[in-house]
Amino acid sequence: MSRPDADAGRFQMAGHWHAALHRLQEDAEPHVLATLVGAAGSTPREPGTKMVITPEESFDTLGGGTFEYQLIAAARQALARGDTAPSLEAFPLGGRSGQCCGGYVHVLIEPFAGAERRITLFGAGHVGQALAGLIAPLPWRLDWFDSRADAFPAWASAEPGPARLRLHASGAEPAAISTAVQSLPPGSDALVMTHDHGQDLALIDALLERHDLTSIGLIGSASKWASFKRRLTEAGHDADAIARVRCPIGIAGADGKRPYEIALAVVAELMTLAPARPDAPDKRGITPETLRQAFGPDR
Repeated sequence: MSRPDADAGRFQMAGHWHAALHRLQEDAEPHVLATLVGAAGSTPREPGTKMVITPEESFDTLGGGTFEYQLIAAARQALARGDTAPSLEAFPLGGRSGQCCGGYVHVLIEPFAGAERRITLFGAGHVGQALAGLIAPLPWRLDWFDSRADAFPAWASAEPGPARLRLHASGAEPAAISTAVQSLPPGSDALVMTHDHGQDLALIDALLERHDLTSIGLIGSASKWASFKRRLTEAGHDADAIARVRCPIGIAGADGKRPYEIALAVVAELMTLAPARPDAPDKRGITPETLRQAFGPDR
């Protein structure tokens, strides 16, 4: 029997699944936890055996062979689809997988899509630092920019820093601002609160050229925003584009002026901006019928 295509991925046999799982969870990187939950007949591993699969790597093993390559392919398809619910895969080793041991296994595939949100923060002043501190424990990825190399607090720049935080020292000139904005991942929530109003305006101007961002927020007063709207209009942005910017930022009714109070209001507002989800169905994940068929007395 020929070995399946190498696209199935390279194995990291020395990496234990639990160490990989901890690192990937901390980094909010997409991965699948695969657990052998049922076995009948001759099988290479016993129930409870686990492995971790990412788009590029796999850690530990459920027994190798064609079965494992098929499992890896199924896990990566779940990641590519953005699945969040677990699924149960059946592998008749003599039929579907063509292995001579001839047993039968069920594998629980639990996909983790990675960071729930991508936040981009421009500015490491008092509010920016308070905001980054609030975001750090959340399952969000934070890209933090400032044009001042020494602006980031020690807790953020220490090695190793928070797992889901990426610091970027970017210039204040137009070319550097454009490069920084173009580097943002699609779907990011962008927040602008630098130490300089000129930088703020240049960043908003560049961000409005991106049509794939989830949201754009600007710290400031109503008078600051009125001035910015006039200048953005003069720069050629129409009313619909300018309306994409939230200013002032923060959940309605939160009027505190302390940096931490403002940061709390901004995080609360971001949570209200999460994409709308349809009402959850009564039955979620693996259906009871599937479970009964998999683990009923006839198995």
